[in-house]
Amino acid sequence: MKISFKNDYSEGCHPQILTALTASNLVQQDGYGGDQYSQNAASIILQKLKAPQSKVHFVSGGTQANLVIISAFLRPHESVIAATTGHIFDNETGAIEATGHKVNEAQAVDGKLTPETVQQVLDAHPVKPHQLKQKMVYISNSTEIGTVYCRDEIIALSMFCRANNLYLFMDGARLGHALMSEQNDLTLADIAQYTDAFYIGGTKNGALIGEAIVINNIALQEDFEYHLKQKGAMLSKGRLLGIQFETLFQDDLYFQLAEHANQQAMKIKQVFELTKCDWWANTNTNQIFPILENSKIALLAAAFDFYVWRKIDDNYSAIRLITSWATTEESVDLFIKEVKKVYHLQ
Repeated sequence: MKISFKNDYSEGCHPQILTALTASNLVQQDGYGGDQYSQNAASIILQKLKAPQSKVHFVSGGTQANLVIISAFLRPHESVIAATTGHIFDNETGAIEATGHKVNEAQAVDGKLTPETVQQVLDAHPVKPHQLKQKMVYISNSTEIGTVYCRDEIIALSMFCRANNLYLFMDGARLGHALMSEQNDLTLADIAQYTDAFYIGGTKNGALIGEAIVINNIALQEDFEYHLKQKGAMLSKGRLLGIQFETLFQDDLYFQLAEHANQQAMKIKQVFELTKCDWWANTNTNQIFPILENSKIALLAAAFDFYVWRKIDDNYSAIRLITSWATTEESVDLFIKEVKKVYHLQ
């Protein structure tokens, strides 16, 4: 079987989570998030956010988090703005549109939105009430191409959104990797302060399943549980999610796992830099996108799995390599050895 660098959720979960699930297996608990594990996990997260007014809800996955949040916050005539690279725009089978809300596309700069690119969307929809009303800005951190928002960028977007009566929502499927990036200067407390809502991704950072939705805007907290239940997002055995996030956050395991994934990706990035290749995106998280000759890609693909991400021209393509909390040093070393062989490096 080939070693895979296709995604960061190929493995099950971190062993500490399995241990916690097993140890608590026969302990009776209330359902639907009323269990002690979910309550304790939410309390730990709020402490790290330094935001006692925020509310935490656990759901099973990222697409579910996106569609529940967006459909709950928006009225029928309102839409959400997202980058063309944004996950909700082209990777969730029209999940947002299926709830009755259009996704307005905005051009991204390195996968990120700016006040200027959002303003362009607003300017293109001036005829009210004959056009949809833009009400939310959706961003991802890290982005779908592995880049990260710095603190100044988030503050600028937040100020713009508040000035224009827009909600700011951050998809945090790979939030741990963003926060542990060498380029990062954001904290969880910053995110809680400058967004209306965001979620902390567990599925792609050591959990079996699960994301932690955090609603910071008090006006948006009321009745959110009703939306969870109506959309099938409220697990009867909510303890399954609570135990995982309690384990990930009580001793900062979440951040340790993300840091490991980033470090393994950066080791691979270093060997590609020796080849003088170009990059589809310059990243410092667990996703890298080298642009390689198709002939070289074929040689690497003989022993390793990864996605050919974008065709550049007839001879070159960008590939995506992703490392995870479970990526071993041995796997990375074997891949680096193969790259050196293909490129005749010492």
